[in-house]
Amino acid sequence: MPTRRTRTSPAPFLKQGETVVLFDGVCKLCNGWAKFLIRHDLHRRVRLASVQSPEGQALLAWADLPLDQFDTMAVIRDRHYWTRSDAFFEVAALLPGRWRAVMLLRGCPRWLRDWAYDRIALNRYWLFGKYDTCLLPNPDHEHRFLKSPR
Repeated sequence: MPTRRTRTSPAPFLKQGETVVLFDGVCKLCNGWAKFLIRHDLHRRVRLASVQSPEGQALLAWADLPLDQFDTMAVIRDRHYWTRSDAFFEVAALLPGRWRAVMLLRGCPRWLRDWAYDRIALNRYWLFGKYDTCLLPNPDHEHRFLKSPR
């Protein structure tokens, strides 16, 4: 059973049932994950927001997650959010069938999944590199990124 945390108020900027993935916008691995989701989320079930963006910062604050230390991906839907390996599996469950085989790993104990997740997350800049600034979405994919109504 996934660890789902619930808040009393709905998440800002999200429509009912909408799922957003918060990712580190300067991390090359995290950007690769965002591009993977854009390419493989054929039904457009997932929106994206970098944790450095105003929308990402508002969602982090809503979830009571750190605003300046980004050691985990977060997935938010309605009044709920997931982090670490549970966030990964929450998104994987929304991908097309061929990618769902990764869900078999959910059978591993959470402490082991989160330990492995943390090893990668805490060393991601060293392993994969880092951009100097947060990358902007490609104009073709801009609609996949969460934007606050102005």
